[in-house]
Amino acid sequence: MGRAAAAGRGAGGARQWLPWLGLCFWAAGAAAARGTDSGEVLPDSIPSAPGTLPHFIEEPDDAYIIKSNPIALRCKARPAMQIFFKCNGEWVHQNEHVSEESLDESSGLKVREVFINVTRQQVEDFHGPEDYWCQCVAWSHLGTSKSRKASVRIAYLRKNFEQDPQGREVPIEGMIVLHCRPPEGVPAAEVEWLKNEEPIDSEQDEHIDTRADHNLIIRQARLSDSGNYTCMAANIVAKRRSLSATVVVYVNGGWSSWTEWSACNVPCGRGWQKRSRTCTNPAPLNGGAFCEGMSVQKITCTALCPVDGSWEVWSEWSVCSPECEHLRIRECTAPAPRNGGKFCEGLSQESENCTDGLCILGIENASDIALYSGLGAAVVAVAVLVIGITLYRRSQSDYGVDVIDSSALTGGFQTFNFKTVRQGNSLLLNPSMQPDLTVSRTYSGPICLQDPLDKELMTESSLFNPLSDIKVKVQSSFMVSLGVSERAEYHGKNHSGTFPHGNNRSFTTVHARNKTPYIQNLSSLPTRTELRTTGVFGHLGGRLVMPNTGVSLLIPHGAIPEENSWEIYMSINQGEPSLQSDGSEVLLSPEVTCGPPDMIVTTPFALTIPHCADVSSEHWNIHLKKRTQQGKWEEVMSVEDESTSCYCLLDPFACHVLLDSFGTYALTGEPITDCAVKQLKVAVFGCMSCNSLDYNLRVYCVDNTPWAFQEVVSDERHQGGQLLEEPKLLHFKGNTFSLQISVLDIPPFLWRIKPFTACQEVPFSRVWCSNRQPLHCAFSLERYTPTTTQLSCKICIRQLKGHEQILQVQTSILESERETITFFAQEDSTFPAQTGPKAFKIPYSIRQRICATFDTPNAKGKDWQMLAQKNSINRNLSYFATQSSPSAVILNLWEARHQHDGDLDSLACALEEIGRTHTKLSNITDSQLDEADFTYSRQNGL
Repeated sequence: MGRAAAAGRGAGGARQWLPWLGLCFWAAGAAAARGTDSGEVLPDSIPSAPGTLPHFIEEPDDAYIIKSNPIALRCKARPAMQIFFKCNGEWVHQNEHVSEESLDESSGLKVREVFINVTRQQVEDFHGPEDYWCQCVAWSHLGTSKSRKASVRIAYLRKNFEQDPQGREVPIEGMIVLHCRPPEGVPAAEVEWLKNEEPIDSEQDEHIDTRADHNLIIRQARLSDSGNYTCMAANIVAKRRSLSATVVVYVNGGWSSWTEWSACNVPCGRGWQKRSRTCTNPAPLNGGAFCEGMSVQKITCTALCPVDGSWEVWSEWSVCSPECEHLRIRECTAPAPRNGGKFCEGLSQESENCTDGLCILGIENASDIALYSGLGAAVVAVAVLVIGITLYRRSQSDYGVDVIDSSALTGGFQTFNFKTVRQGNSLLLNPSMQPDLTVSRTYSGPICLQDPLDKELMTESSLFNPLSDIKVKVQSSFMVSLGVSERAEYHGKNHSGTFPHGNNRSFTTVHARNKTPYIQNLSSLPTRTELRTTGVFGHLGGRLVMPNTGVSLLIPHGAIPEENSWEIYMSINQGEPSLQSDGSEVLLSPEVTCGPPDMIVTTPFALTIPHCADVSSEHWNIHLKKRTQQGKWEEVMSVEDESTSCYCLLDPFACHVLLDSFGTYALTGEPITDCAVKQLKVAVFGCMSCNSLDYNLRVYCVDNTPWAFQEVVSDERHQGGQLLEEPKLLHFKGNTFSLQISVLDIPPFLWRIKPFTACQEVPFSRVWCSNRQPLHCAFSLERYTPTTTQLSCKICIRQLKGHEQILQVQTSILESERETITFFAQEDSTFPAQTGPKAFKIPYSIRQRICATFDTPNAKGKDWQMLAQKNSINRNLSYFATQSSPSAVILNLWEARHQHDGDLDSLACALEEIGRTHTKLSNITDSQLDEADFTYSRQNGL
């Protein structure tokens, strides 16, 4: 079609010259005279009058057709009689030309300008080896001239980039290269780069180069070069936008310089000192790597202990001086004070009369001698009389109270020794109680010298349900009221040693009877570092419980050989923990010791230790550790490990451990992520201060273990504190954020709090390692008037970017009007040691049947493994496989887990689901149950 149209157009072009050839007839005659063929449509040159060849003033330019819009090509030449376009080698029809003629005033020559339009259809219909092109041909009297060829193309720009830029993460000062290949287009697209939607000018920033094949090159990356980069491609048709590429310039962390070594952590003896550095030189940014290595270094140190000075013995008296005096001296050299020790107290020199008052120096006459002699005799007589009366009154007294420390009048914590009351004394607070003549107790408590109105408040303390208060008359006639309730220390029988006993031996209890009253200063009181309980167990086994601590020990039936019995003890370390944490490891439980260490059991015993971790294997790595005889701690196993030497079952609030040997054990945890959570118990106590208008609030945050809270209760009992609100649970994350404690909503016209004390912040490390000593914050409130007896406020305890708890305080500061809040459940407060069948929830006869049933392998899989699975024991089953009776060990673990609830219904349901016990155990009689002192539900098949 294209070539046919072109041919037609060529024929029409020949016809259009016919009128014009009449003007050039001489050319045809000249051609005939030369014998040339006159059949040409148009000659290449036409002879004309003398002049010049046409000169093109304007030639056609290359053009692009945008969408469906035609383009115009133009030519202008002088002198020119005619101008025609030839496209793709063929003449364009005369009718398609638009011609304009003018006269050049400077030269007087004719100027001709011609236009033609080229449509999109004409270009699309052309199928040649090259692009569609057009050319101008101009005639003058001397001949013809041809212009340059102008190509005509259809403009376009495709949608998709041949290569989109890709995101990069590069270190600071690294090189960034973003590649961009724009979409195909005619004419070729120009590329422009955008950063965060703003154009990039590479000429203004010498670090950026966008000239290399449309690519973006940043030679040295800066933090400011982070952003979203986009490649923009555009031509005369359209604009195209690439996908955005995110560039992140990160900074790897670098260590700062080490700090100076800290002072030795102990004032005396062997300790440690540390230095630290921070990952801030520079700090990691934009996901850069954290510094590698340790942030804290520790080394041992030895601090010289201060030695207080002590006096040497007095020297001999000097000779009597003329003044009737002689002297003696002593020196502070036994030893001399050193290393900051105190100098000796007292005088280094003494003098006295060396004539027993008979010195006659300065006496004028003998009458003075008689006077002084009479006075001396009178003094001696009075002294003898006073001593006699004192001895007589003591011999007639039936009740004596010794105030040991004469500094009681100065206030603070003092020590008193109360002698036991003789039987029949009318001053005995409860005459029906038989006194123990073998015990002498020492108590410590706060002493405040108050007005008579305040004394009544002090003696009405019923916060901790103490024994009846004992009033002590002090030398100044002030009344001192002391709460005598102490931290409970539970003991079984005290044997002279721990040893196996045969049945033919009689047990003897050794009592330390100290019938002589003794004086003991406050500084010499022994520090109590151990909470201890004991019991004697034999072949029937039993349970040893540390009341109100969550710690218990289960001795299975048959663990101790027959005809033997052992005194077994269990204790909790109440002093500074001996387990020193390494790195990020923290202590999650108390340090529990059970013994004797040389005792051998035939069946694993179950030790239950409370912990304060929010159990999750994704966030914690929890270990069981044991202290060696050398005092070092070794890891026994990880809770998630597979082991045949011991077994750990981790419940939400306690860990039940099956062990073969006694010793000291503790649980430690290593947080894996910042989401690791320690459970803290928060509680608020209050008490009156020595100033009758002041009231003290103490907020405690301790590990959520009964033992830790008992420590707080014991301390508050000694300080006269009252629990004001039931304790609550706070989930404290290991995300390094601190803890804030604040007092809110204080009644404005009744109470006020001291300035700058309403909010206190506790560093993260102090809370995270709070097991070393109870953590508390104290707030002091003051009444405006003594008539204010009610207090209401809120205590807010929250971790920054963490959990928050609110304690609502609504109390009366008068002890007689206060409601007592129970600290512990009563189930632990009695019978620390239980022996025989009463210590177990499952009767022994039923236990034997269960073991006989499930210890036997079964083809259907209904054996001890199914029993373990139904009791949620799904891990480390290889431990039970090594036992002589796997079912018995599983039931021992069940007993340890259910020592409080005794949930026999769940065990019965588990057995019924297995389907092997309802026919064998349905005939159990009530007499069998009564025989074991044991109650359970028969509706579930037991």
